[in-house]
Amino acid sequence: MDAPSPTLGTLVRHLLEQLDGDLEAVYVASGLEWRPRFTPVLRVLMRHGPASIKVLAQEMGISHSAASQTVAQMAKQRLVALKPGTDARERIVVLTAKARNMVPALQRQWAATNAAATQLDAELSVPLSAVLSEAIAALNQRPFAARIAAAAAAPARTTAFTAVVHTRNRT
Repeated sequence: MDAPSPTLGTLVRHLLEQLDGDLEAVYVASGLEWRPRFTPVLRVLMRHGPASIKVLAQEMGISHSAASQTVAQMAKQRLVALKPGTDARERIVVLTAKARNMVPALQRQWAATNAAATQLDAELSVPLSAVLSEAIAALNQRPFAARIAAAAAAPARTTAFTAVVHTRNRT
């Protein structure tokens, strides 16, 4: 019997682990105390200046919780500071001198990373960046949760699919 194929989530996580793991290793080898997930925060702050976590999350296209967690990690490494906003609940994220001083070295790494990504795209039958952009656009049009609900509501199709999978696994 063949081993089951990895699921979409497993494949995406594995790809991200490989990309981010190697990128983080490159940062360490370059003497940079930096994580790939910090880059979008830095880019937004470089573009807009100090910003609330809400604005960061919106600009990066991630949840407020994810942005808040990343900012907390960056604050722990003294890459950003948090200042009170106009509202007592709002916190404004500001780059520290430590982070600003890292920008030239980070920009060199980003240029090398972009060149490597272009090379990877050229080796694939379809550029990964194009597939990912298409997938994100499709999920923005119809979220994965809606797709799962529709698939679950169509038992005849699901049963037929399950029968095909079981038949393939037996041969």
